[in-house]
Amino acid sequence: MKTSEIYDFLDKLSPFELQEPWDNSGLLLGDFNQDIQKIVLSIDVDEALIDSMEENTLLITHHPLIFGGLKQLEFSKYPANLIHKMIQKNISNISMHTNFDQTHLNEYVATEVLGYKIAQKDGFVAYLDIDEDFDIFASKVATAFSLPHAKCVKSSQRVKRVALTTGSGCSLIKSIKADCFLTGDVKYHDAMEAKSINLSLIDIGHFESEQFFAEILLKYLKNLGLEAIISSSKNPFTYI
Repeated sequence: MKTSEIYDFLDKLSPFELQEPWDNSGLLLGDFNQDIQKIVLSIDVDEALIDSMEENTLLITHHPLIFGGLKQLEFSKYPANLIHKMIQKNISNISMHTNFDQTHLNEYVATEVLGYKIAQKDGFVAYLDIDEDFDIFASKVATAFSLPHAKCVKSSQRVKRVALTTGSGCSLIKSIKADCFLTGDVKYHDAMEAKSINLSLIDIGHFESEQFFAEILLKYLKNLGLEAIISSSKNPFTYI
């Protein structure tokens, strides 16, 4: 099957035009006319993954390897070092990032991982109606994402409406209409801002909240009749 046919399939599943203006989803490396026999799914690209892959493979990732414009390719530096190896092995790369967040990832995490129905969807935010004690809910969230602890901003003891954005969503804090916001990459000033507007926060981790990308996509790719495997993506952070 040609890369172009797989790309068209992915575009119908999660239109690339839905990506944010700053994003870089789509075909990042390769040739639309290349014949693909095997697909590997992963959140990110790293050297160990490339080394383990066979030649002429299509790698579909959540995060784009190339974000901004590249002015040079110095093969000793990131991401040129990875791009160099991928070209040598004729490995193509398609990224499905913010488009997939909107169409699939938030919904899957809300319903399948956390086990709640979505009451409302607003772009990158899924709203859930619950009525639970904050401490109990926070512990439940930490368990669902296999977090060593629940890192929280606690602004109320009871949670009735929850907003969810997988990955990094703190730029949306001002627009959130809920008691509690679940997202990753929560920084100190994000916490201070949330506290000032009486919004509770639970940091669900960037990797932890997006680790289901390959699992979701694999179900759809089985319809293509191609061999697709999930790589063992690793969180770059270690908890000690």
